Amino acid sequence: MKSEGRMTKDEWPEVSLGEVCEFKYGKSLPEEKRAGGEIAVYGSNGIVGRHTEPITEGPTIVVGRKGSFGEVHLSPAPCWPIDTTYFIDGSATKTDLRWLAYRLKGLGLTRLNKAAAVPGLNREDAYRQKLKLPPLAEQRRIAEVLDRAEALRAKRRAALVQLDSLAQSIFLDLFGDPVINLKSWSRKLFSEVGTLDRGASKHRPRNAPELLGGPYPLVQTGEVANCDGYIREYHSTYSEVGLRQSKMWPAGTLCITIAANIAKTGILTFDACFPDSIVGFRAEEFATVQFVRSWLSFLQKALEDAAPESAQKNINLALLRNLVVPVPPIELQREFARRVTAVEKVKTAQRASLRELDALFASLQHRAFRGELSKAAMPLEDSSEPMTSLTCS
Repeated sequence: MKSEGRMTKDEWPEVSLGEVCEFKYGKSLPEEKRAGGEIAVYGSNGIVGRHTEPITEGPTIVVGRKGSFGEVHLSPAPCWPIDTTYFIDGSATKTDLRWLAYRLKGLGLTRLNKAAAVPGLNREDAYRQKLKLPPLAEQRRIAEVLDRAEALRAKRRAALVQLDSLAQSIFLDLFGDPVINLKSWSRKLFSEVGTLDRGASKHRPRNAPELLGGPYPLVQTGEVANCDGYIREYHSTYSEVGLRQSKMWPAGTLCITIAANIAKTGILTFDACFPDSIVGFRAEEFATVQFVRSWLSFLQKALEDAAPESAQKNINLALLRNLVVPVPPIELQREFARRVTAVEKVKTAQRASLRELDALFASLQHRAFRGELSKAAMPLEDSSEPMTSLTCS
């Protein structure tokens, strides 16, 4: 009889998720009761705070139950999952916990919602999901390979975050704090620095079928809020009918959100329409557009906090037009634009590397869970070029 370690992939038993683990309910811990210690407090989206004591006994898998249901997080230490989550600790499964976390992510639990009003995950639905169960030694090998691939992805994501903060550092080095204006730059109203107008979406309802599905890019507030300073993609388009009730803005326009997401910005890299929940800013010099985008990044939190809230937070065009902007000499703005462009070139290379690593990870994960992960997949190295050193000089 073959030992477990010699079991072939065809001999891996198919089991239901409920046979290998137990989803326990998280426990309520309101924000005002979190004591701010060393213990991570997890919600469905990940860490939401800190506390002084855990409710789990060791490393823990946290699964979103409400809100971001089906999202999976692995805590390396005891933690406190709140009542919008389920959790799995080491005592509730005989599998390798790291392997199980990867496998749960691959099961697509986010598609199992049955709640009408509030998205949620029923654990009985999760328990019925089928999976192949490799031997424990193979689970550990799979987890090790995926850990290595995930570590490379994390390095790329961290590099992109550092590059984002570098642009702000360059701004501060050249122009100083834009709120205090210690360098005593001349000031103008935002409306005097360039043209500032709302997007157009005159037809109601805005999602009428005849408006959509044509060749004209339509950028929404979420795409502005989730870009990294430059809008490179869109998910909706206008038809000829849609274009007639809207307006096409040229590439190089700075988009500024004024509803739901407040004062988030992104520069268009293609011609596009956008609705009246977005304001477009244009200037004679593209360097001024880049300067204004970075200037607004320092004000975003204050503008968001000051936004009145009815059905959703919003600010109006008049408020933006009356903001006071420090205006350094155009030669210095051009120097800033030159340095930011250099940073963007490095970010482009980092994004391409991350896309490759994402594809590699997806391939490894698919092969691993099918039992097709060869020994050759083990040595994952970061063979890419080191990140270019960029300074404020």
